[in-house]
Amino acid sequence: MGKFKKLETKLKGVYILEPTVFKDHRGFFMESYNKKDFEEIGLHYELVQDNHSLSIEAGVLRGLHFQLNPKAQTKIVRCLKGAIYDVVVDIRKGSPTFGKWISAILTADNKRQIVVPKGFAHAILTLVPNTEILYKVDEYYSPEHDRSIRWNDPDLNISWPVSNPILSEKDANAPFLKDILNEINF
Repeated sequence: MGKFKKLETKLKGVYILEPTVFKDHRGFFMESYNKKDFEEIGLHYELVQDNHSLSIEAGVLRGLHFQLNPKAQTKIVRCLKGAIYDVVVDIRKGSPTFGKWISAILTADNKRQIVVPKGFAHAILTLVPNTEILYKVDEYYSPEHDRSIRWNDPDLNISWPVSNPILSEKDANAPFLKDILNEINF
C-alpha cells in the first residue's frame, strides 16, 4: 500500500492527499512528504521552500494568492494545528474550468493535504483560533510576480462560511479577476 492516497477533484491537477497515519497509545507518526512516494502517485515537483503561517483568530482569510509565470508556484498545503477552509480557483485562461473553484476542509486531525498547481489561485480561511498551516512550494517567493484576487469576487461566487473575514490590507484591496485578466499568463 502506498503512503499517500490521491483523491481527484473537479479541477484537473488539484488533488486531496490522505497520508498513511500510524497511531498507537503514544500518538501518531506519518510522513507528510516523501519525494519517491509522491512520484509514484504522479506528483513530480522539485520543492524548494516551506512556508509556515499562524492565524491567531478564527475567521482569518489569506488569499486568493498566486504568482505569475515564470515564478508561478505549485503548493502542497497542510494544517498542523486547528482547521482551515481551503479554496482553490482555476485561473488558467482557456481551461474548461476557468473561474471554477473547489473547497476542502483541512484539519490537524484529518491530516489531509491539498495540491495547488501552477495556474490556480489559493486561499485559506481559519475555522478555529490559533490555526497553523505549513505549505511547500516548488518556486521561491517573488514579490514582483505575486498577485491577489479579491476574496469575494462576484464572478467567482465562492461560498465562504463567513461573511466578514479578517483580512490583510493587501487582501481587502485586491482586484477582481476581470480587472487583472490581461496580466494572467497561464
